Amino acid sequence: MPTGKASAPGTSPASAQRKPVRPPLSDAAVAELRAGDLVAITGVLYTARDAAHARLIAALDAGQPLPFDVKGQIIYYVGPTPPHPGEVIGSAGPTTGGRMDAYAPRLLALGLKGMIGKGYRNAAVKEALKVHKAIYFGAVGGAGAYLRKHIVKVEMIAYEELGTEAVRRLEVVDFPAIVINDCYGGDLYAAGQKQYQRA
Repeated sequence: MPTGKASAPGTSPASAQRKPVRPPLSDAAVAELRAGDLVAITGVLYTARDAAHARLIAALDAGQPLPFDVKGQIIYYVGPTPPHPGEVIGSAGPTTGGRMDAYAPRLLALGLKGMIGKGYRNAAVKEALKVHKAIYFGAVGGAGAYLRKHIVKVEMIAYEELGTEAVRRLEVVDFPAIVINDCYGGDLYAAGQKQYQRA
């Protein structure tokens, strides 16, 4: 897996209109974000999908340390494809957040502050976001080739045998996302449905 830095994307008018988000996140930083906010994330994201989440929870159940400290961090639900020669990473689009619903509250209780995926989260996750002051961000599905341009460095962290589902440390610049669920109970999907609901 290449670990060299790639050229960072230039700051565009679109990214300038987004709220900057720089993990690790504090409670105060999370409190400034509301459902519907467009953000540009710069810093570190960790990747983990279903298989990796199962391993993380199994480690906790066994009293073992996690391969990275989740406190203040953001997990991106992504299984990137292998990079082509000269690239840092392959296509890196989000997977469905609901697939991690069974695991998310446990990690949020440990201090995880953000998750990036697509689609709805269940009631338990949304309640955990309020209790532990965290955020669920959405990224555009089907745009993995575009999103990978915002990833400038990749490092393998754990569970390499899981292949695309291994835990990786990504360094990102102006990674575009939108706040779907905030720490106040705000829900962009619910608000959108209400807005277009016929009386």
